[in-house]
Amino acid sequence: MSLLDEPLAQLQDALDMGGLQAALRYLNRRTPYRYSGIYRLDGQVMHKVALYDRQGEYPEFLSAVPLGDSFCQFVRRDQPFQTHDSAHDERLDGHPYQGILNAYFGMALSRKPGTLYGTFCHFDTAPMALDEREIALLEAASGLLLQHLD
Repeated sequence: MSLLDEPLAQLQDALDMGGLQAALRYLNRRTPYRYSGIYRLDGQVMHKVALYDRQGEYPEFLSAVPLGDSFCQFVRRDQPFQTHDSAHDERLDGHPYQGILNAYFGMALSRKPGTLYGTFCHFDTAPMALDEREIALLEAASGLLLQHLD
């Protein structure tokens, strides 16, 4: 039995009972991040498909973000992409959200190689890192999440 079997079964239960919103709540609660979301790439804009805000506020500015202004653009290049503290991450020098959105983990969601549906991401204004076990879970869970996307 794999260490991922139980969390994947719990994620599947969340998806079955409450869809993407319940799945994001489950995945978010396993981390210290404020936000967890799924974004779909449409042209040069990342559109929110589902978002969980631990504080329950759901800011409107997170609904659609130009790809060039999002950290999702780096997921396309690095798959996955993580910054623990963007204010001190040289890869993000000059980025409009450097030092504002300080913690980010994003992974690509793709149905076939070479295409990008969008991203799954955890993010926060406070610096923090995602545990390696959570990264392994998210990589294993991407197929489950994709099954619930249009």
